[in-house]
This record gives sequence, C-alpha cells and structure tokens, in this order.
Amino acid sequence: MTARRVLGVDSGGSGLRLALADLDDPGRTTTAVSRTPVRTSAAGIDAADMMAQLLPMARALLGDDDAERQAPAAVVVGAAGMATLGADLRAELPGAMRRELDVDRLALAADGVTAYAGALGQRPGAVVAAGTGMIALGTDLDGWRRADGWGHLLGDCGGGAWIGRAGLDAAMRAYDGRSGGSKALLALAEERFGPAGDLPGRIYPRTDRPAALASFAPDVAACAADDPVAADILRAAARHIAEAAAAVCPAQGGEVALTGGLFKMGDPLLGPLAEELAGQLPQATVVPAAGDPLHGALVIAGALATDGLRLPIDGRLLHVP
Repeated sequence: MTARRVLGVDSGGSGLRLALADLDDPGRTTTAVSRTPVRTSAAGIDAADMMAQLLPMARALLGDDDAERQAPAAVVVGAAGMATLGADLRAELPGAMRRELDVDRLALAADGVTAYAGALGQRPGAVVAAGTGMIALGTDLDGWRRADGWGHLLGDCGGGAWIGRAGLDAAMRAYDGRSGGSKALLALAEERFGPAGDLPGRIYPRTDRPAALASFAPDVAACAADDPVAADILRAAARHIAEAAAAVCPAQGGEVALTGGLFKMGDPLLGPLAEELAGQLPQATVVPAAGDPLHGALVIAGALATDGLRLPIDGRLLHVP
C-alpha cells in the first residue's frame, strides 16, 4: 500500500518537535516533543545528535512494530541555523533518513522557510519570524529574499534578545546615572537577575545568552505604557522589523504574515508595528499566520509527496537532495 502519511520536524533552541500527518486528512496529526535542543558546535548542527533524538520519536509515531511500520511518503526537517550551520546535516541526514526510515522524498529547510510555509503556505509574500531572534523571508516563488537572522551579536534587530539587551542597557544607564536610563527597567532587571552591579557576571558567561537577554523583553513591554524609555525601545524594534519585511516583500506587494512568540507581547509592540508596516509597506496586506514552523514542515512534506512543491529550492534555505 502506498504511504499516505508525512513527517515534519522542527528543531530549535527549545528542543525538537515532530508531527505525523495524514495526507488524506491533514488536520489529523500526532506529535512528539523533546525538550533537549540538538547540539551545536563550531562545526555546526550535530547530525548524529539529531538522529539519536529524532529516530526513536519518529519510530514511535510511525508504529512500534518494525514489521508493520510504513515508511512516510515524505519527511521535512526544519532547523534553526540550517542556512549557516547546516553543512553536517546536509551531508549526513539524507542518507541516514533513507537508511533508517526508508523514505525516498525528503527536504532540509531553514526554520525561516518552515515558518514561511506555516504562515502563508506556498503563496508569494513575506513572513517575519520573531522570537529570541528575528528573520524575514520573502518570495515571488522565483527565489528567496532574506533579511537579518544574523544572530544576537550581528543582527536579529527587533527580536526578543535585541529588545531585552536594549532594556538592560537602559537599566544600567539608570544605575550609572547616565542619560537615557530607566529606573523602572532597573527595578525589573534587579528583580529578574539580581543586583545591577553583578549583571555582567550573570549574563556574559551564559551559553544561552540570547535566551537570557530575551527573557527581559516581556519586562520592557510591561513598562511601555508608563515608561517612555521602554516605549521608545519597542518603537525602535517595530521599525527594525518593518524594515526587514520591506526588504524582502515582493515588489508588487502581496501578503505579509507575522509569526513567532515575540508577537504575543500584544499592543505594546503590535501597535507601533502596525504603524511602521503601513508606512513602509503601503502596498502589502498584513494577514494572520495560518500555522507555526512545525505546521510549515508538514506543508512542505505534503507538497513533496504529491509533486506539488512550488517554494524555491535553495542549497541552504530549502535543500531537496
């Protein structure tokens, strides 16, 4: 019998998520979650570690009985850092997946691509995916345009880590008595991290520094209604996010979707962002995201399985070996 199920994978900083969907009933899915992120080193994302986590979860979804387990029609693995840190995955994962899961059709995608597919499907447009970081992707289906997503030291402007760092900068300015400081943010910073003078020792050595910085972003949002410094930070974040969207949106306009945990901040960010998008992208229509990156992995897998993939294939962003 021909396989009628597809497997989607979403790998990120919070762990690994898998979903198995029925091609004949896409709303019928089963999921599995690991809270352990796949290891990343200077060499990139560790393919062996990903397979060690992914395989038991995939086999459990596909069926415990080796003799009766049916290979999926397609598998799509979306991973944060795939574009810049995915060389080991691109070299090792296709062979391992074919060997262990007997799958013929598969693709490896950057998490920005699965976020795009989850939000807009295979329609032209632009998607901003923002959580700890921030990346914008756009396409007219002839190729991808990317803006930012360069990490918390080189970019991710307007993302959670950027907002949190700007808030902590304002807190430390208040602690020093410099201009541009916020006493309200200083109080919240000390409540979250401890005495301000100890803050460098609590932040700099952390291996999860971007997440630590981003943890302060909700505090900035909480202050924005009454604190002009916090409000200015969110207005600047909104401007950066809109600039990224404008850089990738197709020239003829189209739909723009926002996806990711950052936008759960609500009005303190979404209010100024709506103004910035209207000013910078008057020809575009902002629409709600249909789904998340895991849903996007299933969308791409379904398209692969049915010879209907329209999204641009790219050696780094969307790799179909």
